[in-house]
Parts: sequence; structure tokens; C-alpha cells
Amino acid sequence: MKVVSIITPVHEISAPYLTDAYASLLKQELPAGWQWQWLVQEDGDSGTIEDFLPDDERISYGMGRHGGPGVARTLALGRAEGELVKVLDADDQLTEGALARDIHTLDEHQDVGWTTARVLDLMPDGSTVGWEHSDPPGGPFERGTVYQHWRQHHRLPVHPATLCARRQLLLALGGWMALPTSEDTGLLFALSIMSRGYFIAEPGLLYRKWPGQITGQDTHTDARQRAERERIIQARAEALLAMFPTEPVL
Repeated sequence: MKVVSIITPVHEISAPYLTDAYASLLKQELPAGWQWQWLVQEDGDSGTIEDFLPDDERISYGMGRHGGPGVARTLALGRAEGELVKVLDADDQLTEGALARDIHTLDEHQDVGWTTARVLDLMPDGSTVGWEHSDPPGGPFERGTVYQHWRQHHRLPVHPATLCARRQLLLALGGWMALPTSEDTGLLFALSIMSRGYFIAEPGLLYRKWPGQITGQDTHTDARQRAERERIIQARAEALLAMFPTEPVL
């Protein structure tokens, strides 16, 4: 059986949402010959989060010293058995068919190293709304275009919370950046410079909006801290571009 490994970092405040994340995994129908593995990594070592997880042999629970979601994700990557790695935050949910679409796209396009998909924001009242930014058309992204879009417009053209990537490529880039937040943005830039990507136009994720989410905290939105994160993210991207030049984006 081929495996897609789903990586979920979690801390105590978001642990109650693991039930919904798991339910979304149970709704996934994978292509013949595929199965999923769920790697739940506590950002800390309390051990209490395991109580929120069902008894399912497909679930692998891990702990580590608190270091933020990037560290938790990378620690979980060490247990990944799949040739594909999918991200799923503890408070989010996959839409039906999301994993199958990732698998089909990466199987059909062997020159593509990663995928992202359309996002729907899941509001506190249970309703969904489109992402605040306009989505690109479905199809391939040439190398470097995601980073160049960010340079030109100072925003991402796709949502990194929907990422699915080939494990070997992810390992070659060292996993997620060692940042308190925006570690997924840094990884997405590196992936986009090293490999072609593909945007799946069908919604692939319900992105929960709630007061406890990391991206809503002052430490994430603070201008000084954001500038510090972006400085190293951009420096890494520019170093990769210098070593592995891409075609100019017209």
C-alpha cells in the first residue's frame, strides 16, 4: 500500500478540535492502493492531548519540547512513512475528496513536487466563506512564481495550510523553517523555487476562524516581529534562487 502522511501539530488550546479533524479524515476516499497515516505531534510534552485521539492504528502520536508549530511539524516528519506528506492543522478540516485530488494530481504530473488547493474559511456559526484573497485558476505553477508573486504583491497567491508535497523533496529542504510562525510560508517559497507546483481549484480545506488560532494572535500580526520573520524567509528564498535560477516571470 502507498501512504500519504498527514502531519498535525497541536497544543492544548486547539486539542478539542482534533475530533473534527479526525472526522474529516474518515470521510476521505483514497484511490485504490492508498491509505493514510495521521501524525499528531504535540507542541510540548504534557501527554494530555493523546486523550483527545481515538484508538486507531493509523494514528501516530508524538511529543517534544515546546518550539512552535514548525518544530512540531518537522519532528513529526521523522515518523512519516508516506511518499506524500499532507499538512492539516488541528483546528482545520479537510473537505471530502481532498486527499484523492492531491494524490491524483501528483501521480499524473510527475514533474510537480507539491500541491495547494482552494480554502474556505469556517466561521464560528458553521458557515463558510471564500478566502479573503482571490484564488488563481487551477493548474500548474512554474518554479519561482509563488515567491515572485509575494515579492510583487506582498501576499501569497495560495494558502500554505493546504500543502501536500513529495516527502523526499520536503526532506531535502530540511522540513519547516525554525520560526515561531510563518514557517509554512518559508517552506512554500522553498518548494516553489525547487519544483513546479499545482493549484487545485476545488476547495480542499475548511480553515477555522476562532480567537485561539495562531494567525490571529498579536505575536503573529505585530509589524516588527513580522518583518523579522520575512527577512530570513526572503533571504533563504534568494539564496535558493541564486543556486537554482528559475526562468524570469513575465
